Amino acid sequence: MNYKIIGKYIKELNFNIPNTKTFYLLSKDIKNYKINIDIKSNRVEQNIIEVLTSLNLSPTKSDFEIIDTKIVFATIIELQNDKANKDQLEKIILVEVPSEIYGDLRKIFVSLFESSGFKDVKISENVDFLNLYNMRKSQ
Repeated sequence: MNYKIIGKYIKELNFNIPNTKTFYLLSKDIKNYKINIDIKSNRVEQNIIEVLTSLNLSPTKSDFEIIDTKIVFATIIELQNDKANKDQLEKIILVEVPSEIYGDLRKIFVSLFESSGFKDVKISENVDFLNLYNMRKSQ
């Protein structure tokens, strides 16, 4: 099954560091936060689907400050035919589209941190969405 991307945009953007103490601790301990990736989809029309890929940062330990950093990147795709089975559609939404747009999404997220004075943000340049998909299927 084929598809084409007909649009992409930032649907939601939160970047809230609540106070100076949190900024200071975050800049010192950025390695104690992890990136979470989430993917959802909505059917807009018969052959049009909105794929929402989100990134957010969360602490790895419960005693670290919580910051509100989240970006939701919307990708609108048009399916080339109506004959997609559930597995094909799921793979497009969870593997192919995120793999194609992840570079743009990562660049925006890293830029927010760098523009806010955080130089040591390490967000993987590549994510193996196929591996994540296969792990999800095997659970």
